[in-house]
Amino acid sequence: MTEPVEQTARIESIDVLRGFALLGILLLNICLFGLHSAGYFNPLVPPGETVADRELNVRVWGAVSVLFEGAMRALFSMLFGAGVVLFTTGRANARSLHFRRNLWLLAFGLVDTFLFLWTGDILMVYAVCGVFLYSYRNRSPRRLVITSAVLIVLMGGILGGAGWGMEQLRIAEDAAWTDFEVQNTPPVEAYEAELAERRESYPSAFIWTADHMVGVVFSYLFLVPDALAMMILGMALFKVGALDASRPIGWYATLAAVGFGVGLVTNLWELRQALVSDLDLLATFPIFVPTYHLGRLGMALGYLGLVMIMCKCGALPRLRGAFAAVGRMALTNYLMHSLICLVLFTGLGFALAGVLERWQLYPIVFAIWAFQLWFSPWWLAHHRFGPAEWIWRSLTYGTRPPLRRVLGPAR
Repeated sequence: MTEPVEQTARIESIDVLRGFALLGILLLNICLFGLHSAGYFNPLVPPGETVADRELNVRVWGAVSVLFEGAMRALFSMLFGAGVVLFTTGRANARSLHFRRNLWLLAFGLVDTFLFLWTGDILMVYAVCGVFLYSYRNRSPRRLVITSAVLIVLMGGILGGAGWGMEQLRIAEDAAWTDFEVQNTPPVEAYEAELAERRESYPSAFIWTADHMVGVVFSYLFLVPDALAMMILGMALFKVGALDASRPIGWYATLAAVGFGVGLVTNLWELRQALVSDLDLLATFPIFVPTYHLGRLGMALGYLGLVMIMCKCGALPRLRGAFAAVGRMALTNYLMHSLICLVLFTGLGFALAGVLERWQLYPIVFAIWAFQLWFSPWWLAHHRFGPAEWIWRSLTYGTRPPLRRVLGPAR
């Protein structure tokens, strides 16, 4: 989520990449919106009405895990880091504006979580990371890459250690393992109770969300360094010209080939381990897989290279323009995901939480993509900012810039 200093200072390739990542994130988030909370990491939730449903659910989970899990979030985080460099460069009052901007981003995250009832909100994580990022903005690309690499290696070690520790708890039949297993393979009564609470009404869904967020806060111990490592890498990539499509096509082709090579080999190996273990919880939970960050980083860099090639070649101009518009309205579109899914899946609207199979959620994703790829260019043809971006900018600067475009007389 980033907003440039001036509307005229847009870098199209960054907007295109941000729009691509924003839409891609919904491939993962839709599971937390539309399934029981255990379904995000457990491919056997929902259990499936038929054998065919169960098989299709697992296949869809496997495809999304290999191609997109963590990669879209990594891209989004890289662009947030690049945005910090863009926003603070050449400003006399950069420090105060940066921290005000992140304070208001935190406020948006609170709205997203407790008003739109999105337990997977990333805005609060980004706001916390923003506090640390300011001190990195002037560091050299080399130092930034080293810092990011150290964080990624450390996180891989921590994930491996966490997985080993959970295995020891399982062997010892410890209560902590039992609680983890019940939470992520819930018995029928608990499964139905959660879904009933989320479906009943907006107040009941609000209470469930508030209770659930107590546990989610602990995930910040994983999410903050996860995002921070990619943000710092994004700063380095921006400084070496990798994000503004200024590198040679061959450079991006190599990046895409190496990135996808590493990412696909790693993620397919992880998928194989999960399938061989009969989808054991410790094999399907990324936070217990030591190679997780290697796979997601490889895929993210592969997509980055591919999108930059598209921008440099001028390929698919209409689609590229639509992605750029989605990216320019990233905050609006991210919040729109939550608002649409609030209506679709909770008791405020259609109460579809847990009603659909995993594979049946993806037509909804494609419909939301189609709407946002149409709506964003339409809105920006008449307005200078997305609605949420205009509010964020106004709160950050303490002034209200014109929202509507001034169109010249028809000829």
